[in-house]
Amino acid sequence: MAGAGGFEWWRRSMQYRTGLGLTAEEKQRYEEDYKSVLGETGVVRSCYKNRDWLLKYSPTVVFMIQQIVKLQERQQQRDRPVGSTAVPGIRFDESRIVCDVCDELKSGGYHPEFGVLLCQNRLRDKWHLEDTLAHELVHWYDNLKWEVDWLNLRHHACSEIRASSLSGECRFWQEFSRRGFGFTVNRGHQDCVRRRAVISVTGNPKCDSQEQAERVVDEVWDSCFGDTRPFNEIYR
Repeated sequence: MAGAGGFEWWRRSMQYRTGLGLTAEEKQRYEEDYKSVLGETGVVRSCYKNRDWLLKYSPTVVFMIQQIVKLQERQQQRDRPVGSTAVPGIRFDESRIVCDVCDELKSGGYHPEFGVLLCQNRLRDKWHLEDTLAHELVHWYDNLKWEVDWLNLRHHACSEIRASSLSGECRFWQEFSRRGFGFTVNRGHQDCVRRRAVISVTGNPKCDSQEQAERVVDEVWDSCFGDTRPFNEIYR
């Protein structure tokens, strides 16, 4: 989930790519701001190629999409007009998973109105994209299931804990490659999840300091780290 500055770059990027709520003036301003990077078509093609491959063949990504679609169908049934028996089929819309250039040190973001943004200039390879997409899909799932208030620090912290824990970004080899021998085997996964959750919550516009983020993450840790839904357990 993007932080204070991240909310803005994410919103602008997604509005440009989807055209939702974008005025002609905003479109022109965006293109002027990002003229130098919008031409990186090779990077864009590579990001979308990897995205499409993962949507077909990644067990984690495919499973998360299936669970998101189920929640969407339940929501559709709940919200349909009284007396109506028709339930329109809901298909996962891959157009809401967008590749773009990001101006922050983040690999992706999620917004309930737009979808998922993959930061093509921050993704090392297909497998980094897989972890990032899985992370953001956990946020998508959480938002559908619990109607998350992303400006509520406890809500945000809980989803960040779950996303980092379930996405695979904190599995042994990933964390070892980032931290080398500073990685502690017996608590490495939990330490990684906690650290990444604190970083994300610190970027929330409602968060005043890293100390506050650490305190909020600690407050929700036990219930949120132990909640592996929709998985039966942490397996990545």
